[in-house]
Amino acid sequence: MDTAFTKNDQRAIAAEFLGTLFFVFIGTGAVVGAAEAWPGLDGGTLVAIALAHGLGIVIAVAWTANISGGHINPAVTLAMIIAKKITVPLGVAYMIAQFAGAAVGSFLLLLCMPDAIDDNLGRHALTEGMASGEGLLLEILMTAFFLIVIFNVAVSNKGWGLNAPIAIGLAIAVIHLIGVPFTGASVNPARTFGPDLVTGEWDDFWVYLVGPFAGAAAVAFGWLWWKDYGEDSLDPDMPAVAPAVDSRAS
Repeated sequence: MDTAFTKNDQRAIAAEFLGTLFFVFIGTGAVVGAAEAWPGLDGGTLVAIALAHGLGIVIAVAWTANISGGHINPAVTLAMIIAKKITVPLGVAYMIAQFAGAAVGSFLLLLCMPDAIDDNLGRHALTEGMASGEGLLLEILMTAFFLIVIFNVAVSNKGWGLNAPIAIGLAIAVIHLIGVPFTGASVNPARTFGPDLVTGEWDDFWVYLVGPFAGAAAVAFGWLWWKDYGEDSLDPDMPAVAPAVDSRAS
């Protein structure tokens, strides 16, 4: 029976599902665990959350990179669609897999948590007194910074190659040190979607959807302009994070 995607495509979609599931489970689990160990947002809690998300994305990107390109984030996938590093149909399939993986990851965390502490599951929320517009701008800027790192260490001809996940994970850790006290530091719509879906709480979800997508799209369009400008250090044929994506690029 014919299928819309090749076997490699199907493996890539599965990798995005599993990688995002792992990342969301680890990240949200660390938020819940840190809150139990250090009630309130103090230095220990902040560092623990930042390290868990940073190391989680290093691992998730590293083990999926040669299968799917290691996106683990719908905003990253959108950027790669715009940059023509992945076809639109496959990119959409990636996004569906990422959101589904995030939902399953949050549901599995719910099953593991005692009833007394399962009402939050690491949800993102704007800090008290922060306007939605302020949170939106912060999410746009943090995501843009993240995508600049990805394009330069993973897509650029002079990138880090197999070491790219390290820089990507460090970027996520730094972003969390900045953003957790204010927005929770999403930069990943799937990471926000999972806990919101399982808890049924959707406060300001649009901020975490629009912000990362807008920041990622801005950098992707900027990248295309940069290539057209004539920067010879950039190779338009380089894959998005891993060679597995290049064979499916338009």
